[in-house]
Amino acid sequence: MYRCATFVLFLALGIAFQLSHGTEVNVTDKDNNLCLYANLMVNFSVSYKVADNKSATAEFELPANVASDGSTCDATSSVLKLTFGEGHSWSVNFTRSEKTYQADNITFSYNLSDTTVFPNSTSNDTTTVTVLTHITPVGVDTCYSCKSKDTFEADLVNQTLWDVLIQAFVSNNSTSENITSCAADVPTTPVAPTTPVAPTTRAPNTTTAEPVTNSTSTAPPPPPTTPTPTLPAPTTGQYIFKPDGNSTACLMADFGLRIGIKKEEMNFEPNGTTVTGKCEVNSSELVLTSNTVTITLTFVNETKTFRLHALNVTGKTSSGVMFSEANTNLSLWQAAVGSSYMCNKEQNYTITSMLTLYTFDLRVQPFGVKKGVFSTAHECSLDDTSILIPIIVGAALAGLILIVVIAYVIGRRKTYVGYQTL
Repeated sequence: MYRCATFVLFLALGIAFQLSHGTEVNVTDKDNNLCLYANLMVNFSVSYKVADNKSATAEFELPANVASDGSTCDATSSVLKLTFGEGHSWSVNFTRSEKTYQADNITFSYNLSDTTVFPNSTSNDTTTVTVLTHITPVGVDTCYSCKSKDTFEADLVNQTLWDVLIQAFVSNNSTSENITSCAADVPTTPVAPTTPVAPTTRAPNTTTAEPVTNSTSTAPPPPPTTPTPTLPAPTTGQYIFKPDGNSTACLMADFGLRIGIKKEEMNFEPNGTTVTGKCEVNSSELVLTSNTVTITLTFVNETKTFRLHALNVTGKTSSGVMFSEANTNLSLWQAAVGSSYMCNKEQNYTITSMLTLYTFDLRVQPFGVKKGVFSTAHECSLDDTSILIPIIVGAALAGLILIVVIAYVIGRRKTYVGYQTL
């Protein structure tokens, strides 16, 4: 059986070098045929809370001995999932088109109760971060290779990959000898220096007529600026998370979503979005992964009320700009546990200095879902028409008082003028 070629040829230098040994994994399908191969190295740097509201940083690497039981392969999608230590996991999702495949995102979950990795941690939670990869599409029946270091930054977590060799869709039970190298590994060709042009020598006693023009040359006016078209209202998606295929929904959310990054806005597309998450007693998490954006919403249960506590949005704008923004200190969408939160009107929230979120036709219930339907809704103030009644009555009374005052002033003035005439 061939392995992916473990060298990258440097054309300029004419030498080859071997990949250093990292974490090597062979994933087989239900027929016990090799369907996914990976050999890579990953370093993690994680900030976490310790006593006295201080922070510490844990630095560790993906061990050579991992379990890959959660990995899957099929014709159009594959998942490389590696579990290690006391409740940690690292996974990459791949999708395949007709001629290429690509890595869509990387998901890293770490267990803060592991005292070996996170000594003196004040939390026992398992935290998950998801980032988009920088891996460009790779040809089918080709190995992706990248010896250079590639760092992915997310909320409190940095992941650095290098010495990567992956083939996500292996055919014929054998990895390919063809290599697709990352851009950082490809040597650049130096640009030849430009040879200065010698000035033209004129023959003696020879004059050259210079062109004469009577018109003044002006630069053409700049083209008119085309205004940025207004985005249509985003499509409302219905997102339901079930712990497993045989259970009922434990978290439900309906909304249309628009994401603003700096001065660029884009609508979140629900079609093709995968829904994952978790449901626990005191926290729930909804993870939405589309082709370009991954959104993680974390809710907390505070005995009688719930709220959106944290939001992590990672993705790529339509112009190709990569971004990762997070806020872990939110107090949005609050309602009583056992009910749902609803706001049909458009709302906008400044999540970070770079990220603004717009919601449309929002309804969410992260706790106490029964029989797969929303419970009684707590309406936002924009939807609650009952508060308009006292406002209207107050405005009417204010207008009536103003009319009375004006009439009184006019009446007094006429009476005063009449007295002066007498």
